[in-house]
Amino acid sequence: MDTIFLNDLRVRTVVGIWEWERRIRQVVSIDLEMAADVRTAAARDHIDATLNYKAVAKRVTQFVEESRFQLVETLAERIAGIVTEEFGVPWVRVAVRKPFAVRGSRDVGISIERGQREP
Repeated sequence: MDTIFLNDLRVRTVVGIWEWERRIRQVVSIDLEMAADVRTAAARDHIDATLNYKAVAKRVTQFVEESRFQLVETLAERIAGIVTEEFGVPWVRVAVRKPFAVRGSRDVGISIERGQREP
């Protein structure tokens, strides 16, 4: 199984448990790794034969911009659901990072895997 990836998709959203976080939009960084078999796409050299990562990015961006979760865990879980259910991806790894959420750190976050990598 091959992997199509999208790294550091930055989206502004409301996420956090503190009252002040609920009033502002913060940037989160999202990494996606998505299982795909790209042999047909490579042979045909056509976008219709592969996972359209631009469409995935657009859908995830739209969802995240509109969301208002308290936890990055919830955000990651919902993103994984969108990728697997709406795009037919059998396996996905989603990492959501929240920059500067802890003093002295570059970022904090979560990485989850959903589905099965091999069919």
